[in-house]
Amino acid sequence: MSYQNLSVQEENGILILTISREKALNALNGQTILELRQFFAEDAPNRDGIRSIIITGAGPKAFVAGADIKEFVGLDAENGRQLSQRGQDVFRMIETFPKPVLAAVNGFALGGGCELAMACHLRVASENARFGQPEVNLGIIPGYGGTQRLIQYVGKGKAMELLLTGDMLDAREAHTLGLVNHVVPAGELLDKAKSILQKIATKGPVAVAGVISSVNAYFQYNEDGFDHEVRAFGKTTGTEDFKEGATAFIEKRQANFTGK
Repeated sequence: MSYQNLSVQEENGILILTISREKALNALNGQTILELRQFFAEDAPNRDGIRSIIITGAGPKAFVAGADIKEFVGLDAENGRQLSQRGQDVFRMIETFPKPVLAAVNGFALGGGCELAMACHLRVASENARFGQPEVNLGIIPGYGGTQRLIQYVGKGKAMELLLTGDMLDAREAHTLGLVNHVVPAGELLDKAKSILQKIATKGPVAVAGVISSVNAYFQYNEDGFDHEVRAFGKTTGTEDFKEGATAFIEKRQANFTGK
C-alpha cells in the first residue's frame, strides 16, 4: 500500500511504521489519521509473517509533536466531536491490535503524539523525549483518549496535574511514573525496541494476543476482566502452541510456536 505520510519497513517479522512529516514535527493531520486507520485495519493484519509493530517519528526532534492545529481552526462543536471520535477509533484499533505495538519515542510526544504513544502496548523513549498533554493552553482538552489513558499509567492525581497545567515530562520522569518502559540514548532507540519485540516473538502468538486482550479488558467498564481472562486461558489450552510449549518445557528445548 502507498501512503503520503507514513513509511513502512519490514525487518525480521517487525513492521517499522514511521510517521513522516518531519517538517511539521510529524503532527497528526487528518490524512495521517486516515492512513493510520488504513494501516491497522487493512495493511498490517494481512501481512504474512508479521509478529509485531514499531511506531516512530521521522527525524530526531519529534515522535509526534501534536495534532495539526491548523485543521482545528473553524471547527464547531459537532465537527469537533466527529474529529475526536475518528481519532479515538483509530487509537482503539492500535490498543486492541492482537500483536505487540511498541512506540519508539524520539523527541516530542505531545498532545496527539502522547495519546498515540499511550495507545501502544509498550513505550521506549530516547533520553531527549518529552511527553505532555498541553491542550488546555489552546482552550481545549485532549480528544484522542488522553484524559483516560494517562490516568491508567500515572494515576489520577498526577494525570490531573499534567492535564490541567499542560506541563511536560522528560523521559526520566516519564519512566519513574510508569508511562515509559525504558529510556535509552537516542542512537539505541530502535535497537532496544527491536530487542524487546524479538524476545516477545519467541513466545506463543495466541498467548501474546490473549495477554493483550485480557489486560485491555481490565479497563473496559462493560467487561469483566477476570471473566475475559478465564475465556482467554481456555482458548490457549486448546491450541497446538500450548502442546508444543508444554512438550518443549518437559524436553528442555526451545519451543517452536506456529500461532495455531
